[in-house]
Amino acid sequence: MAAERLVVVGGDAAGMSAASQARRLKGAAELEITAFERGHFTSYSACGIPYWIGGQVAERDDLIARTPEEHRARGIDLRTRTEVVELDLSGQRVRSRDLESGSESWTGYDQLVLATGARPVRPRLPGIGAHGVHGVQSLDDGQRLMTTLERTQGRRAVVVGAGYIGVEMAEALVGRGYEVTVLHRGEQPMATLDPDMGGLVHRAMNGMGIVTVSRAEVTKILTDGENRVRAVATADGDEYPADVVVLGIGVEPRTALARAAGLPLGLSGGLLTDLSMRVRGHGNIWAGGDCVEVLDLVSGRTRHIPLGTHANKHGQVIGSGVGGGYATFPGVVGTAVSKVCDLEIARTGLREKDALDVGLRFVTSTITSTNTAGYYPGATEMTVKMMAERRTGRLLGVQIVGGAGAAKRVDVAAVALTAGMTVDQMVSLDLGYAPPFSPVWDPVLVAARKAVSAVRAAGV
Repeated sequence: MAAERLVVVGGDAAGMSAASQARRLKGAAELEITAFERGHFTSYSACGIPYWIGGQVAERDDLIARTPEEHRARGIDLRTRTEVVELDLSGQRVRSRDLESGSESWTGYDQLVLATGARPVRPRLPGIGAHGVHGVQSLDDGQRLMTTLERTQGRRAVVVGAGYIGVEMAEALVGRGYEVTVLHRGEQPMATLDPDMGGLVHRAMNGMGIVTVSRAEVTKILTDGENRVRAVATADGDEYPADVVVLGIGVEPRTALARAAGLPLGLSGGLLTDLSMRVRGHGNIWAGGDCVEVLDLVSGRTRHIPLGTHANKHGQVIGSGVGGGYATFPGVVGTAVSKVCDLEIARTGLREKDALDVGLRFVTSTITSTNTAGYYPGATEMTVKMMAERRTGRLLGVQIVGGAGAAKRVDVAAVALTAGMTVDQMVSLDLGYAPPFSPVWDPVLVAARKAVSAVRAAGV
């Protein structure tokens, strides 16, 4: 009996986790695995790229969890620098192109995994293709940026966008000795937070010497005679000199292949799957990672949330299904953490805007406390904002900005959101306490107490 054929498109977290899990469950005699990766690298931490650029991580290869050679040694036919350019669903085959030689070939499959990831948003602006303009999503992107930084004589950088990527790259560039300007269209940086919490991030960035310009609409990348970036222009007529530009506007699902093949996509352009990560309506096609939309357990809608944590879980679920087992990915609550210098930033659940978009009525509470007992040496402040449904008191979201120990406190809220807890129930949580770790009343519980009062005061 011939081995079943598995084809994986994409060689990072979701794709190779799926391939590795399937291989653990089925040997080479039962399952033949071919994986295609358009870049040079596999199974790496894209989230670690800013820390490599900034110098906290010494070597690029420190970010690689498993090399192509290691995957091949485990019985996976992994083809790097090979891009899949067409899906033939009726014929159950994919057409791939060797990016070095240009040669093309078809590969048949019984099971197909799409893990094509996401790509940096590149607005259609004059000069966007100039030398020195970089998006940063893959390790190949990071290597190209690092090469530019090493060859560039000037020390002026402009970051366009102030989301997670933009903020982290701004800090990394400051660490490399650059004068950094961040241009973004929003009221405050970190649009994943409410503006009042984003203001705390803004102040921290300014304190690092980062020039942060709000409500700035970039209209053009200005270049010199050799098509190298020299400045970034905005709608109000200002020009910001730049020797390098980093695009931190965000990412979008890389799903052109899926769209061309007629596979179902959501509002953000991400693939839609069932709980087992099968593409809806297709029993032998699976998808995971940054190219899919996932269920938001708080709002009940699908969202595109590109994070390595999700991608690895998707891969495990897919690999279990392909390998004959069973697993599901029930959804997410939108938890994310980041930092700017010593300021930790965290969020989970909905922002005020998200709650309004889905028609929820809510109350909010905001408190400032310390990460340890106030008398303990080194105590630092943190601000916690909590949102609860107005009538029921159901927790809807939490945002935390503060010093050491602030960000990971969001995990308590993530568990509460997943469990569907109310803020009243949260007040009674038995959290760990000792003066070096927390005040008697942990900041998350103080925010919950205040939210309970807000719910009661609001009534029905």
